[in-house]
Amino acid sequence: MNIVQTISAAFVCMLTVLPGCSKKSPGEYVDPNIGGVAPLLTTVMPQVHRPHSMVRVFPVTEPGLSDVYFSDRIYGIILNMPRYRSGYTTSIMATSGNVSFDRKESSSWYDHGAEELHPWYHGVMLEDTGIWAEWTTTERCAYYRFDFSKAKGDKSNILFRTAADGEMTIEDNRIIYGWESVDYARQYFYAVSDHKFETSGIMADDTPATGNHVSGKSIGAWLSDSSLKSKAGIKVGISYISIEQAKANLEAECADMAFDQVKDDSHRIWEARLGKIRVKGGSEREKRIFYTSLYRTEERMVCQSEGDRYYSGFDKKVHTDTIPFYNDDWAWDTYRNLHALGFILDPERKAHELQSFARMYRQWGWVPQFPELTEWGGDWFQGASADWHGEPMIGNHVASIMAEAIRKGITGFDMETLYEGLRKNALEGTLIPWRSGKAREPDLFYHKNGYFPALAPGEQEPYSYIDDGWEKRQAVSVTLEHSYDDWCLAQVAGYLGKEEDYKLLMQRSRNYLKLWNPETGYFAPKDASGRWIEPFDPELCDGYGARSYFAEVNACVHAFHVQHDIPGLIDLMGGPEKFVGRLDDVYTSGPEISKWKFMGRMPDATGLQGLIPAGNEPAFHIPWLYNYAGAYWKTQHRVRQIAEIWFDDRPGGLSGDEDGGALCAWYVFAAMGFYPVNPVSGEYTLSSPIFKEIEIELPDKKTFRISAPDASPENKYIKSVRLNGKELETPFISHEDIMNGGTLDFELTDKPCYNCFSGQVVEQQKQ
Repeated sequence: MNIVQTISAAFVCMLTVLPGCSKKSPGEYVDPNIGGVAPLLTTVMPQVHRPHSMVRVFPVTEPGLSDVYFSDRIYGIILNMPRYRSGYTTSIMATSGNVSFDRKESSSWYDHGAEELHPWYHGVMLEDTGIWAEWTTTERCAYYRFDFSKAKGDKSNILFRTAADGEMTIEDNRIIYGWESVDYARQYFYAVSDHKFETSGIMADDTPATGNHVSGKSIGAWLSDSSLKSKAGIKVGISYISIEQAKANLEAECADMAFDQVKDDSHRIWEARLGKIRVKGGSEREKRIFYTSLYRTEERMVCQSEGDRYYSGFDKKVHTDTIPFYNDDWAWDTYRNLHALGFILDPERKAHELQSFARMYRQWGWVPQFPELTEWGGDWFQGASADWHGEPMIGNHVASIMAEAIRKGITGFDMETLYEGLRKNALEGTLIPWRSGKAREPDLFYHKNGYFPALAPGEQEPYSYIDDGWEKRQAVSVTLEHSYDDWCLAQVAGYLGKEEDYKLLMQRSRNYLKLWNPETGYFAPKDASGRWIEPFDPELCDGYGARSYFAEVNACVHAFHVQHDIPGLIDLMGGPEKFVGRLDDVYTSGPEISKWKFMGRMPDATGLQGLIPAGNEPAFHIPWLYNYAGAYWKTQHRVRQIAEIWFDDRPGGLSGDEDGGALCAWYVFAAMGFYPVNPVSGEYTLSSPIFKEIEIELPDKKTFRISAPDASPENKYIKSVRLNGKELETPFISHEDIMNGGTLDFELTDKPCYNCFSGQVVEQQKQ
């Protein structure tokens, strides 16, 4: 640690009154490079941002390289990522020597050994030019600083370049402003240098042009100075409203602030946010994994308000509203656990998020479950129209988030409007994968018959609006997921006193039973005539990722996808003993074909453990299901096993796609020893904490403490648990138990305890 880092750490320690100031603060455990190498699919980016802020910054590295950590060249630093994991817009780069926009000539080799990276700051040496580049952010601004004191060339240059259509204007050799298109939206920027450069210019089609204004695609602007041999700072305001608003954002958030002031403010903000959960015990490795995971959960949803205005891509208008507008969520992933974490740590924000969904419905006509700056249909789905859009994945999972909010006492949003939209999604909208809009023929079949019809392997898809190349029908998963979502929506209807809706939705919530095949013991596809599809292989199913019948993974995983009726699922599988046996088998029996062949067919099945993919969302709740059948020690064993094997503090430390916080939220809950299998129930089921002490800072200055003094890799089994001094009879606690504050005391041991929790375990399950 250098002297600047040491002073900064001491400063934060002093300000936040950290217990044991010789120890690292929570933020210092975070390594945004964790996850920079993917096991199979997509990596995370080393992002600098503030919690839930509009601006997210990372370096532009090798194009097309899926494992960003392996890149050894930087081509620029982005001004912002407008949509999660969907590219970037305008970038900035410092060079020395002659001005060149040639992509290779203006890039630089770099080494992770010569960088400093935190959630609030990134600094890296551009080795080819000898320039130290660093950046930090506010909510709506990025701040860059380049040290040219050891630059190798005779000129010091700053380059701006776009990735899509846009405009740029230069003023006074120190101001550059403009915009770049993000599909039909625009990201505006206003950049101001604290140094007035000697010369400036524009670029079009990768070649210099005359004047101070340029428009089109692949454009750029530059500042250059032969006498600059010191640091130069560039402040950039970002807006989705206008250039004037981008300038106003800059002036409001960092106009009078030095780089180190903004950096230190961001540092303090992150320490306060990450410090909402404080842990003791455990290894340094486990703390790095935990706090990096917690950092990843603090990205989305994103506050898109700029003052009391915001741009919405759902009606392509600017709105005025004093309630913050939140956007950018992938609810298919995040409903499972990320929102549950937010309901504990920041319930007021969750109300604003749900109010945002209500506004999106009024603006768009449907409730999106993958809301971003622009609707997904705007940039990839050719059939997009007023009543028919592209929308990723399947389900109506905002219904789960809304029902969870109400169950957990969060009602400060327009419930009637959001319910109206979710009801329209459920009863009038399409269920077709990767589509949103009015119901089509297969949807009408579902409403009448209670299941989504499947096609036999090789059967031609008769409807052109269903993707027959990759996503396909996912017929069984569509039925299972909408059964759950209808149950969630029924809970909302009941709360709002809509009895007829409640009865209808509860009836629909049992549709999953229509696809249970007792002959095979799996949820299986049926055709439109009601016949089981044959042949049917539960492991490979049909289509890449089993997508003819399932979402991303196979029938072996989706056999456990009944979050709202786990007792009913246990009965379907023959009772607790057989249910536990099914869980054991699916974790210990690998694919019948070679693993490499299986992974070729199931690219989403990352973190594969037997047939259960630790890195894919439909499997997140499965290791916790043992608790519901009485084999509590097996949940403790599996959860600790997954946490130890499939999460690490290295660049390859994530087992699958980190789809906006869901994978990392799983680890946060697992490390604390409880998990929301069905978030809407308000119930959390227990495993053994990784850390000896965990302290959760709650609203209203309350605290929930978890104590496990004997926690260790060996002591992973629960002997007893006491909530506020009273011994628990079952491995479950409620949301109120947490939010009321108090203490959860674990007594852990190194051997399975078969008769804890009132000795309810069946003798035959001791295997």
